Amino acid sequence: MKKTIRLLFIVEALILSTNIISFEFFINLQIAFLSSFFIIMGSMYAYNKMIKTQVAQDNIDEQRDVLDEIEDPHELYDDEPINNTPVEELDLKAIVKQEKKKIKILNIKDMKKGGKASVSLYRLAPYLFLILGFIALKNNELLNIGIYLPSLLVGIVIGYSSSKSLYST
Repeated sequence: MKKTIRLLFIVEALILSTNIISFEFFINLQIAFLSSFFIIMGSMYAYNKMIKTQVAQDNIDEQRDVLDEIEDPHELYDDEPINNTPVEELDLKAIVKQEKKKIKILNIKDMKKGGKASVSLYRLAPYLFLILGFIALKNNELLNIGIYLPSLLVGIVIGYSSSKSLYST
């Protein structure tokens, strides 16, 4: 935590020193940096909180490896034994029912699980700050896209490195 605060103070001091160059440069850098920094920090905090809740509730679904899902999206190469019985003896209705159970349907419960972090106040407030900051710069004729967009990258990098050190437990 101290490392993150120290890093934030150093970056803010550097941003404040850009006021010497011009106020337009400073304000674009400041708003873009804070917007992207808070978005990254809020997102990481919300997802970290959601994961900790799921772990505490033992509500973890067994999932396949990402590479396995890409290579075999329909689970054609599963380790299940192949039924070698003759075609005449197969119960096709039972096989169809078994295969229908394997199909994953998008339901409300799964949407709530992923949606909790998506609509978290920790994520929505920084996006609101981003939008309002952008509009304020545009309305006051201070917006300079050449400064604003690279400044978003600075906030992303600092936010990611800060959140990585905070939530990597």
